[in-house]
Amino acid sequence: MEFGFTTAAYVVAAVLFILSLGGLSGQESAKRAVWYGIVGMALAVFATLIGPGAGLWWLSVVLIAAGGLIGYQLASKVEMTQMPELVAGMHALVGLAAVFVGFNAHFELINVMGMDAAEKKSLDGFAALLAKKDAVEINILRVEAALGIWIGAVTFTGSVIAYGKLSGRVTSAATKLPGGHILNAAAAAISVIALIMYLNSGNVLPLYILTLMALFIGYHLIMGIGGADMPVVVSMLNSYSGWAAAAIGFSLGNDLLIVVGALVGSSGAILSYIMCKAMNRSFVSVILGGFGGAAGPAMEVEGEQIAIDAEGVATALDEADSVIIIPGYGMAVAQAQQNVAELTRRLRAKGKEVRFAIHPVAGRLPGHMNVLLAEAKVPYDIVMEMDEINDDFPETDVAIVIGSNDIVNPAAQEDPNSPIAGMPVLECWKAKQVFVSKRGQGTGYSGIENPLFYKENTRMFYGDAKASLDTLLTMIQ
Repeated sequence: MEFGFTTAAYVVAAVLFILSLGGLSGQESAKRAVWYGIVGMALAVFATLIGPGAGLWWLSVVLIAAGGLIGYQLASKVEMTQMPELVAGMHALVGLAAVFVGFNAHFELINVMGMDAAEKKSLDGFAALLAKKDAVEINILRVEAALGIWIGAVTFTGSVIAYGKLSGRVTSAATKLPGGHILNAAAAAISVIALIMYLNSGNVLPLYILTLMALFIGYHLIMGIGGADMPVVVSMLNSYSGWAAAAIGFSLGNDLLIVVGALVGSSGAILSYIMCKAMNRSFVSVILGGFGGAAGPAMEVEGEQIAIDAEGVATALDEADSVIIIPGYGMAVAQAQQNVAELTRRLRAKGKEVRFAIHPVAGRLPGHMNVLLAEAKVPYDIVMEMDEINDDFPETDVAIVIGSNDIVNPAAQEDPNSPIAGMPVLECWKAKQVFVSKRGQGTGYSGIENPLFYKENTRMFYGDAKASLDTLLTMIQ
């Protein structure tokens, strides 16, 4: 009966997770999709707590309650600009959990193998499952545990470094130790040797070596990826955390963990591939930490940045018939999405066509800008993806860039030595007039100079985005 209920609950939970992932593909269905995920996870936890082999029930409840409380506090206080950092932190925890579960499986196996037949009969839960395994199944378990530990360790240190880069605690530049990829290859080779030693001996020392190598690979891989590729890194680490969870599922014999881990791992990998394609990056090269640095000296930017005040922007908007707004991370930092939404409402009320252009890697997290605009209640039907709107810039009167840099950088097309060379960008410079809302003359997160700011039809609307739009809104009624 217990097995029947647990199996049925796991099937329902798996279906809910699939519906959740499917619903997240659209803005209108995303809220419902989140609830599918919440209900599915609650059902999965409940079924696990009362299912066969469950032990230390009250301790589990206390730990779940404590974790839920901490998660609630973090989620309630974190700003939207910190969401990429929060996600990286969650990935790190999943990776660390995989490492702990893998080592626990090893030590439990050693303990069970030291028992006699009578002692094995009294076991329950995971230990009872181990007691029934033959020599071949034990070796398979060791492979599963080792893979879970290796993937988890890579995910853990990789996510910690990603958190550091996103929060500004670690340089966003692509940096590698002397030897570069050779060090990664050597660490991977040592990991394979350690795995073979572990399978042959069953000793814990090779497992420690494998873990240390994986921790180094995670650190060195992400350090070798520059700021321009960080959205891909977050998605890639999401995929890694999914595969780590699947490995945990194999070790524990938990079908739901296997299914959910595979869903997260595959969806994260697909999203990473889509984003790499949108950035004209090689998926394999990004995974191996191969991007983020220029191939040669960057092209020199000529000219000067010309400033404009709110009155000038207001006059241009009053005369314009079509406007495209390009939001970026600077909008999130300034929390200016509500002001942008209000500007949109006022311009549309005047009969002007206003649309938003969203680059696949705008911000520092996939879908970052879409979430901000949805929060500000910007209509979904005027929020367009890059491929849908890029050809419309030549017929656009005004393009407004709010806190974006790389995704509107013409160097991607004009400078073969640029770190973002070949990356598809929003060609806003083809509009009749371009206004760039920016705090100052800095190069932004990735440190790449932007020729857009020096073009003849571009004017720099300097200042905090929220404060600048507050002033602009007083002139547009």
